[in-house]
Amino acid sequence: MATHPPRVLSGMRSTGRLHLGHYHGVLKNWVKLQHEYECFFFAADWHALTTHYEDTAGIEENVWEMVIDWLAAGVNPGHARLFIQSKVPEHAELHLLLSMITPLGWLERVPTYKDQQERLKERDLATYGFLGYPLLQSADILIYRASMVPVGEDQVAHVEITREVARRFNHLYGREPDFAEKAEAAAKKMGKKNAKLYCELRKRYQEQGDHEALETARALLVDQQNITLADRERLFGYLEGGGRIVLPEPQALLTPASKMPGLDGQKMSKSYNNTIPLREDPQVVEQKLRTMPTDPARVRRTDPGTPERCPVWQLHQVYSSEEVRQWVQAGCTSAGIGCLDCKQPVIDGILAELAPIRERAEEYAGNRQLVRNIINEGSEAARAEARKTLEEVRQAMRLDYR
Repeated sequence: MATHPPRVLSGMRSTGRLHLGHYHGVLKNWVKLQHEYECFFFAADWHALTTHYEDTAGIEENVWEMVIDWLAAGVNPGHARLFIQSKVPEHAELHLLLSMITPLGWLERVPTYKDQQERLKERDLATYGFLGYPLLQSADILIYRASMVPVGEDQVAHVEITREVARRFNHLYGREPDFAEKAEAAAKKMGKKNAKLYCELRKRYQEQGDHEALETARALLVDQQNITLADRERLFGYLEGGGRIVLPEPQALLTPASKMPGLDGQKMSKSYNNTIPLREDPQVVEQKLRTMPTDPARVRRTDPGTPERCPVWQLHQVYSSEEVRQWVQAGCTSAGIGCLDCKQPVIDGILAELAPIRERAEEYAGNRQLVRNIINEGSEAARAEARKTLEEVRQAMRLDYR
């Protein structure tokens, strides 16, 4: 059995309909990644409970509305597995098992733990679910043995704790009684030449600390097509002097920060009431943009302005060509154009971007059964992969009763 291609895992909390900030910050990246990697994208409904456990009435509708927006934005179920977290209960079992080995201090030091407690003071967040949500995220990632997790810089800590948890799990449970014998037998399956090279590289790394040899050996293992995934993981562990790698450590795949500002120049967010939803009526979009604030120095049409002080200028960075930006810069600073003139290219650009998204969304919104079928199929496919991981986890922990 050959190893699976590099796998990407990403999820979104079920918050309902999405806006242009989500599109530029996450969905455009998902659309790109689905053509480059094996992708698993999920609606994180359990994560929504960590801060809003007392109000579950809207979760189901929020999930369906969000999935419709994914599909409308171009996320393709033919290229990626789309599923709902709670439809794969293996996430919860792995979370439970990992909670047995995860030190409390690891969870308490996650930067967003105290940050969210500070920002959400009005909510009672003194619950295990809130403290443990980074570990649930780790289970989300590790249950699929994801190679990469697309995150912004503020989320790198969550991937790092996942790596630490995987490392601790492998250290505790990766040593099989006959591990060395199984690893050496696995090496022979690569063929005489490759087995000899693997042994030489392993010796150079372990005896001389040659990290170049380590990377070469890792690349050699990745290229092997005639060994099983279990053997590959044994050989990775044997190479580094540890045990079998049951749960591979994921890498953070840094994504560029969204360049999509809100209507007031701040980050686009529902909590700031400055969003443009992906399915907003064109007339409402145009009205929002026409009435959005501009440079406060331009009180009258004849007053010159400074584009860098104007929220509209930030939108030009996303939607306008260099030629249009030069026209705005010259016209604004000389009062040669008015604020409505300046806004028109942005209005045209946003409406053009939203038109096909809104059209596709209407098709999916009018056929909810199709959306349910997509999610059911994706959830079954995801669950099949999750079961494989849990089977090996149970074996490693001696919980596979026969």
